[in-house]
Amino acid sequence: MTGDNKESFRDDGAAHDEYDLALADGIEDEALLENPGTSKFSISSYGADYTVDSLVKRMRGGAFRIPEFQRQFVWTPKHASKFIESLLMGLPVPGIFLYKEAETNEHLVIDGQQRLRTLQAFYDGVLRGKEFKLQGVREPWLGKTYNTLDTSDILKLDDSIVHATIFKQEKPEDVLDSIYFVFERINTGGIRLSPQEIRNCVSLGPFTNRIRALNSYPDWRQVFGPPNNRSKDEELIVRFFALYIDGENYNRPMNGFLNKFSAKMNKRSVEDLDRMDAVFKKTISKINSAVGGRAFRIIRALNAAAFDAVMVGLARRLEKQTIPCDDAVRTAYDKLIEVDEFRQACERSTADEENVKKRISLSTAAFADI
Repeated sequence: MTGDNKESFRDDGAAHDEYDLALADGIEDEALLENPGTSKFSISSYGADYTVDSLVKRMRGGAFRIPEFQRQFVWTPKHASKFIESLLMGLPVPGIFLYKEAETNEHLVIDGQQRLRTLQAFYDGVLRGKEFKLQGVREPWLGKTYNTLDTSDILKLDDSIVHATIFKQEKPEDVLDSIYFVFERINTGGIRLSPQEIRNCVSLGPFTNRIRALNSYPDWRQVFGPPNNRSKDEELIVRFFALYIDGENYNRPMNGFLNKFSAKMNKRSVEDLDRMDAVFKKTISKINSAVGGRAFRIIRALNAAAFDAVMVGLARRLEKQTIPCDDAVRTAYDKLIEVDEFRQACERSTADEENVKKRISLSTAAFADI
């Protein structure tokens, strides 16, 4: 094990690719073009050498946690077999990258999930539902399973070393900006993960699970359209809650605001999350019945800024006991999106604090008296 290394980073990010990908999916989110700001964090890291059998033990026991996101196990049986063969031959193999969680001492796998899953599958004897026999390797290992290897080979594999780089965040202590930063740059498999995909990996908890469940709500699906393969639909739900609940404290960048909000909401009670569920369902159902599939589409694409403003404004109106009729909601909506000041706040510098507060204020006023 090597000593700690401490480094400070400033996350300057890159945005244009993310904006173009969202627009290609029919979602206009000008906030993706914002300057990510000057968020700083400090991390410490150290190296550790694990034997293969200890890695498998940690995988089985859940001490090493594979984050859930779109890229699952993708290695072919031959690719996985070649990795096992490299260890049996005593060849050096790439290391893994782990984040150590301070409260649980669990390790989040940032890079190396294919290798770790291959090792566990070989020791368990099953790969993708089939017996894991080594393929495309040299004798004497061709066709072998872990249990049919010679005793000397089992011992050699058990004692093989895989190097790990383990890091933890020193500052700030409340939001793990470093994990978002590292995920964005390391564990993309050549494809840049979207902000919400990273959030789903890092900010695990009850709130994140609720967002995934709400994303299947029928009225939301009718308004948004087919599920987005980069989780932009889930991000919009997070954005609604964040601005509805904590909008008065909004500070750019939008992604950082959503990261902090998600981490905070994962600590809320079941009762609080139930109330949030009800607010979203009630609001999007009213939008669907009153406006339908043209909702939030100022020009053609679904406009994220129009979404957050209309949803927050209408949700505030629905807090009252009386429920407005669909005609009244539709009329208020149509008038609102024709207001030049509102449109400008939805189309330019949409993550600026002034524009966020302006469009939400205009939306709140538009629905207040119906």
